[in-house]
Amino acid sequence: MMGFEPTGILGIILLVLDIWAIVKIAQSGAEPLWKAIWIVVVIALPVLGLIIWFLFGPKG
Repeated sequence: MMGFEPTGILGIILLVLDIWAIVKIAQSGAEPLWKAIWIVVVIALPVLGLIIWFLFGPKG
């Protein structure tokens, strides 16, 4: 089966970036509900969720 499976160094980089995004989301000034929604998006869609959060997520 052909699919996207981040492994090795790319997987580690993705994991670190996702953890960084989750920490930044938790520290943001957004309402708790929006924080929870963003965290679920980043966890459920590691690559796409990270990109969406970077573009549209809370900035403060």
